[in-house]
Amino acid sequence: MPAAPPSNTLSTRAAALVRRIGVPSAVLYAALLFDVVFTTQAALDDHGPRFVDFGLLPGIFAMAACGVWAQKRAAVAGVAGGGVLIFSTLFIHALHIPPYSSVLPKVTITEVVAGVLMVYYVARRARAGVAFCVTGFLVVAGLVAVFGRYSGVGDIDGGTATQALLFGLLLLVGPLVPAVAARDRSPRADPRSRRVRWVTELALGQWPLMGLLAFALLFEFGFTYSSNARGFPILFCSIVSAVIAVLSPRRPADALLGLAGIMLLSAVVTPFLDLRTYDYEMPGGVPAAQVIAGMGVVVNLVRARGLTRSWRRIAVLSGVVALAAILNSYRSRGLQADPEVLTVLAFAAALMLGISIAVGLVLRSRDAQRTQAVQTAVSDAQTAERMALARELHDVVAHHVTGIVVQAQAARLMAEKNPQIAVEAMGRIENAGVEALAAMRRLVRSMRGDAPAGSSEFSEQATTDLGADLRKLVESANHGVPTSMHLDLPPDLPHEVGRSALRLVQESLTNVGKHAADATEAFVVAEVAGDELHLRVTDDGRATAHRPAGGSGGYGLVGMRERVALLKGRLSAGRGPDGGWRVEAWLPLAAGEDTEGDE
Repeated sequence: MPAAPPSNTLSTRAAALVRRIGVPSAVLYAALLFDVVFTTQAALDDHGPRFVDFGLLPGIFAMAACGVWAQKRAAVAGVAGGGVLIFSTLFIHALHIPPYSSVLPKVTITEVVAGVLMVYYVARRARAGVAFCVTGFLVVAGLVAVFGRYSGVGDIDGGTATQALLFGLLLLVGPLVPAVAARDRSPRADPRSRRVRWVTELALGQWPLMGLLAFALLFEFGFTYSSNARGFPILFCSIVSAVIAVLSPRRPADALLGLAGIMLLSAVVTPFLDLRTYDYEMPGGVPAAQVIAGMGVVVNLVRARGLTRSWRRIAVLSGVVALAAILNSYRSRGLQADPEVLTVLAFAAALMLGISIAVGLVLRSRDAQRTQAVQTAVSDAQTAERMALARELHDVVAHHVTGIVVQAQAARLMAEKNPQIAVEAMGRIENAGVEALAAMRRLVRSMRGDAPAGSSEFSEQATTDLGADLRKLVESANHGVPTSMHLDLPPDLPHEVGRSALRLVQESLTNVGKHAADATEAFVVAEVAGDELHLRVTDDGRATAHRPAGGSGGYGLVGMRERVALLKGRLSAGRGPDGGWRVEAWLPLAAGEDTEGDE
């Protein structure tokens, strides 16, 4: 069964792009795109002087360039990034450009992402002393950017300053921990490599969810700053919910229950924070980041376990969302009891839940199809491998064993009349046995994975000089019938064609020794006619009247037809016009070249 062509969906193309440029660069470019769009919109709106916001773009692009540069020259890029932050802050302060807040106040999201990347690569790749100095300089530059972009010292209140220091500490510790762990260069670093590979695969698989969560959390940071730290508990719950959602593919059932617990805590705490006074946006009583996290976990749960095994946990999460809507979606103090509002909220929640379940079922169906395709491909490959080994075993080993049997029969018949002939036959039997053992060892190595199947030492010789191998095969006379031959072969015969031709002639001569009774001569022809290799093996024997020694497995012609079919050639076998047996094969030379290209 041919492998299915790779899908060309938007998700597949995006994942391929992320793999090519790397996850860190993809995150940085996404942040840069967001900042460019946001800054352009701010520059063209009616709030404040027009076009002044474009003054943020030079610093944004410079920090993005330093973030990309840090992947190659971490220490130098870190120093340059710190300098860019300081000069950008002086530029913003001098021209009174209004910067917007992201995770840190007055610091754009691109500057935050680039700073985190520079800290990570410096801590991972630079020497300890250099890493400490560069990281310290980046921290100082970040503090200058946070506090220096306000108009005056009194413009930043204590709550905002405390939040900025707390979030800055988290942004510093976040990249330092994995970077220090990744500095281990010992040979026993395989678990670390597996962890890094797992994180990369997780990011590639969850990038749409991570992007939506990052976008929602960005606004929640802004709401938290505007509420003078009152919204910090809600922000904390949203961050934990986002982490649970991103990690949910590992244990989706437990992740959903954990998310339900965090959302319940957020719903119960919210009424005591008086966030309505600060216009803290929470449509439906649930923060947007928690809504997106809930949808992501439901998708992953349904994708992993199906709907029938997931509906109880989904019902628990739905109950928590309903409680949050009743507690926190009021317009005045008190519980939400307006039936019309509750109906709208219930419809919106049911719609988002239905979308999540539908997406999960679609992904589950796609995963099942991929698994089936992979299993089919593996089964086909295993079958092809077994058939190749079976052909090699029959063609190579059976040839030598047949020679042993024929020589032993001749020695037994001639022993009483001429003992010297029997002694000579014993020598030939010994040589045939040694060759059979060597062939068996090559096959065993191939089956154990020490050499590719079908690429044994003997078969490789066919790719260098088919004529010499055919002469060696005929001169060994293991089949016990005098054989002459006519060869007209070019020196550049394709690898696969030469190997198959050798096996076809070998099996044909083996059959001559086993089945051609009273044969006195065999003839082998191997010549190139046009764009095909023509093989012909004939004998002058008659059909055997008795079962050959050792029996007949009946797989000789089957294996020959399989070899010829693989090269898209033709094979004929049957009684010749003179009564003997005749085997002819035509092997296209172009097919052999195509086969080599596929290997």
